[in-house]
Amino acid sequence: MGADHLDLASFDLEPRAGAVRAVSASPELALMRASLLLESDPAAAARQAGDILASWPGHDEASLLLANAYRRLGDAAAACRLLESLALRSDSAVLQLELGRAYAAGGHGSEALAALQRAVDLDGDLAEGWREIAALRFHAGDNPGGDAAYLRFSELEQDPAELKDVKVALGAGRFQAAEALLHQHLRRAPADVAGLRLLADMAGRRGDRAEAERCLAQCLKLAPGDAKARHELARLLYRQERIAEMLPMVERLLAAEPRNTGYLSLKAQGMRLVGRASEAIALMQTVVADFPDDERAWLVFGNLMREVGEQSRSIEAFRRALAVRPGFGEAYWALANLKTFRFAQSDVKSMQEQLGQGSASESSRIHLEFALGKALEDAEHFAASFEHYARGAALQRATIAYDADATSDYVQRANAMYASDFFAARSAWGSERCDPIFIVGLPRSGSTLLEQILASHSQVEGTRELPDVPAMVEELAVRANPGGELRYPEPIAALSRSEIEAMAARYLAETEVRRPLRLARFVDKMLGNFSHIGLIHLMFPHATIIDARRHPMGCGFSCYKQLFAQGMNYSYDLGEMGRYYQDYANLMAHIDAVLPGRVYRVHYEQLVADPEREVRRLLERCGLPFEPACLRFYQNPRAVQTISSEQVRRPIYSDAVDHWRHYEPWLGELREAVADLCERYP
Repeated sequence: MGADHLDLASFDLEPRAGAVRAVSASPELALMRASLLLESDPAAAARQAGDILASWPGHDEASLLLANAYRRLGDAAAACRLLESLALRSDSAVLQLELGRAYAAGGHGSEALAALQRAVDLDGDLAEGWREIAALRFHAGDNPGGDAAYLRFSELEQDPAELKDVKVALGAGRFQAAEALLHQHLRRAPADVAGLRLLADMAGRRGDRAEAERCLAQCLKLAPGDAKARHELARLLYRQERIAEMLPMVERLLAAEPRNTGYLSLKAQGMRLVGRASEAIALMQTVVADFPDDERAWLVFGNLMREVGEQSRSIEAFRRALAVRPGFGEAYWALANLKTFRFAQSDVKSMQEQLGQGSASESSRIHLEFALGKALEDAEHFAASFEHYARGAALQRATIAYDADATSDYVQRANAMYASDFFAARSAWGSERCDPIFIVGLPRSGSTLLEQILASHSQVEGTRELPDVPAMVEELAVRANPGGELRYPEPIAALSRSEIEAMAARYLAETEVRRPLRLARFVDKMLGNFSHIGLIHLMFPHATIIDARRHPMGCGFSCYKQLFAQGMNYSYDLGEMGRYYQDYANLMAHIDAVLPGRVYRVHYEQLVADPEREVRRLLERCGLPFEPACLRFYQNPRAVQTISSEQVRRPIYSDAVDHWRHYEPWLGELREAVADLCERYP
């Protein structure tokens, strides 16, 4: 038998000398003391309960405590007998809860479920009863029943009080303090699901998706019915475009809550990423019709309309969201993010009033600051505009954990590893295929324009920012040091030729689902792949790699004033933005030196100045014949899933090239960080 499964005959439950006198005056105090021993010393709790019953025969609370102790000591049968006799003269939700636990401990599942059901019938707010029902149903393989019961439990249960301090520290941007408090709490309560969810959130803020996923998976192992953890995991998978894994999770969530608009919206967003845009739009049309007062549903619907070029319907949806919730910062930012939309003066006044009231949530305030910055920029009030951009960026920076030193360290290690002889030794490796055209670089550098130009060619399929290379990189890093610090790119050096070629084959197989047209070539516009060019070159030595480059000041400021949906954590501080651009430029310069001519660079300013010349050169580099449709890219009806969707639906314009100069007086930190690059920029 285990240490907590004892023979009750091995200890004496008879009243001890003086026990009657000790408890007779205050059985409640003795009962409280005995209750405190249940977790740490159930045998002692049983003895004290026996003492109470000796003084007060038939004391219901003492009998209940004794039965609880019996169960903890491994004698479920004795617990059941005592509780059954107790139930003959009185009944309560707590008694039925303990009877259900005793039956379950004795392996009597149906009796346990019946007792627990009586418990929640007597007290529908008995959280522990719902949790025990959920556990029994999961044990029996009844996931829908378990999910429904656990949902009720989670509605009733409060998070541990210790987590309040963690959340306060996190809200104040004190990540180290929050993490220390949280780890302290989890050392005391390692199975606390709420704490693990919070740990996953903190990992996500650091950009550690593997750790976030591990924490959420642990939550679901401990509590399979935890809808919050399943929803967060589904959202994490969505952000990584692991839609095949995400959608079944959302379907399970919907089985328990079929009218949950958050789950329905997430399902629609997932469907649109796997080429099911029409289904996603139809789903959201139903959602907003059934739930016209759900502002977030209107937001999702509006973004779907934006991606397929239905700008007027997109604007209408965002306006409906604001009608439902005036001051909804996310809706104002969605309008601003159309780029071609212009706010009315009444909108500006409304946003200013919302910010002045000080009642907006942190998230809504961030969105309002960026939206108001855009509105004032369009009105050419540049000083006031920058003030709002700076406030929004500072607020957003406080919500994330970004380590600029880690980025610089990565570039130094990558440059050291990717020497000329490294590639020379592997010159015959990789796939013969040249299907993918990789566009890399920094955001706001004309990459969506390049993709739209290429996707207007009869032989090229536009996809979007594909997550496949980053996913393989993360897998490599985790595999090289499971459970420890993730190091990259060092694991690439240990890969064999066959492993590299298997990765190339896997990439082609996994991206096939995103190529419904099955054209000869396709574009992968995951910009952050600039940090994985070494691996990409090994896998696809014949594929085209295009570096979309824009002037450091133009690119840097354009990123700074953009509130990204996720990632780009370097962009909310001008100094960090400039440093990141430096790291990117240094890595690309090193690649140019060790693999001369491997990367084809397109400068945004040159593309805008002479589109036909640059487009012809681009197509030639891709091994494609010139087609006039590539110059009429703005007529391409394809869905565009980036923030530049509206900008690439009109002919090339030069307005943005030097627009940053309007803000030059306030960009000193950025200029200082990239001064040498500005001098050398063509």
